[in-house]
Amino acid sequence: MRRLFLVPVLFFLVFPAWTQEGNSGFDYLLLPHSARASALGGTNVSIVENDVSLIYNNPAFLGPEMDRTLNASYLSYIADIGVGNVVFAKSIGDRGAWGVGALYAHYGKMKEVTDEDIALGDLTANDICAAFFFSHDLTDKIRGGATGKFLYSNYYHNTAIGLGVDLGLSYYDEAHDFSIGLVGKNIGRQVKAYEEELAALPWDIQLGISKSLNHAPIRFSVTGVYLKQWRFDNPDGTKDAFLKTLGKHLILGIDIIPSDNFWVGVGYNLKRNMDMRLQEGNKFGGFSIGAGLKVKSFAVSCAVGKYNLSATSFLLSLSTSFAEMKL
Repeated sequence: MRRLFLVPVLFFLVFPAWTQEGNSGFDYLLLPHSARASALGGTNVSIVENDVSLIYNNPAFLGPEMDRTLNASYLSYIADIGVGNVVFAKSIGDRGAWGVGALYAHYGKMKEVTDEDIALGDLTANDICAAFFFSHDLTDKIRGGATGKFLYSNYYHNTAIGLGVDLGLSYYDEAHDFSIGLVGKNIGRQVKAYEEELAALPWDIQLGISKSLNHAPIRFSVTGVYLKQWRFDNPDGTKDAFLKTLGKHLILGIDIIPSDNFWVGVGYNLKRNMDMRLQEGNKFGGFSIGAGLKVKSFAVSCAVGKYNLSATSFLLSLSTSFAEMKL
């Protein structure tokens, strides 16, 4: 029973150490890295599926059922900015698993010019994150997981290095198809800054609940985000009422799963929608939709969502199971 309390204790011991004021770095970590999570509003920490791309949302999703599964995903963000990732998982007996992955963000090419407007060539900027995952079943219904992250950023002649972890718990009642997830994401900070001041990672506490209907292949999800704070600063300096503030902490998702080989999902991120309305953005900001199909040992899924005022983003995920191919 002692292991049941290990991860929650780590939450309360580690979080206070990283709550210093200051700007965050490596904000690309906040973008969705899974088509399924993207379809359900951008973030989901509670659904239980055999989809290895979801472990970027909650490391406790990782399990032996994902043995020898490989996934690659790519998010076309805006213009020529994109974020890609790969992840591979391997089981450890019947109750544990490990995985390795990498995130890569590129920001296209920019022209370098002098003060006299003389072109010197192209500039590049990119971010890389190496991730190491581990999970273990604590009981028949509770699984704990952790992700270690090594982050490297190169913006022209400026570089930064960061270290971080995700800590997650997942509770799943298979008989009632009900699940709860709790995650502390991006706990850490830079160990080498771009200039002088070390910045914290964009850390957050997230809590989610998912429940399927008893007599229909429909599942509802509610995910609480930004739980490390209550109020948000509005551009005009005003403060939101209680219900509006509460709404900014919620992401709603619905997925329809008529079979194990096909799903369709839609999501609504209330804060993103409110923020884009304030900035005269598209009224459909915050909405997302996606679908996935599995054929034998191969699966493909995609999602469309608006995460920026400038463009609609598209995310594609491809995966295969070497275990199912008996390789």
